[in-house]
Amino acid sequence: MEETGRPKRPTGLSKALFRAPTHLYRWNLGWLMGRRFLMLSHIGRRSGLVRRTVVEVVDRDAPQGTYTVCSGFGPRSDWYRNLLAEPKAVIQVGVKRMRVTARPLRAEEGAEAMARYAHRHARSARALAGFMGFRVDGSEADFREAGRRLPFVRFEPRR
Repeated sequence: MEETGRPKRPTGLSKALFRAPTHLYRWNLGWLMGRRFLMLSHIGRRSGLVRRTVVEVVDRDAPQGTYTVCSGFGPRSDWYRNLLAEPKAVIQVGVKRMRVTARPLRAEEGAEAMARYAHRHARSARALAGFMGFRVDGSEADFREAGRRLPFVRFEPRR
């Protein structure tokens, strides 16, 4: 696996396209996104205001009610840094909302999550790895290595 560099944050039209799914959730159309995406509502670490972003679900454990996501823009992503500062959040998957606590995963847990994702969604995993700055050959070892280098978060339900 070769690292080609992290993606740059979107600006202009691409930023508007990245924000479009958030509007679907706000208009109660989150069900159009299916279960492969979720909207995360979290508290801004500086502003204290509610912030929202839509991220792809990398792994889901239905019996436990957990969802795992990856910060494709790396550890400097605002939503990731906000969750490190305040791990209590709300997620919405389809039309279902849940109060959760965010737990950053260790490198080996991230490797496992990425390997499972690649097994279920081979084409998407290769495209996602490329977007995140990794050139992978499609082997499980490559996806595991990418998973070790990326920040993953597991959302666990608050009871």
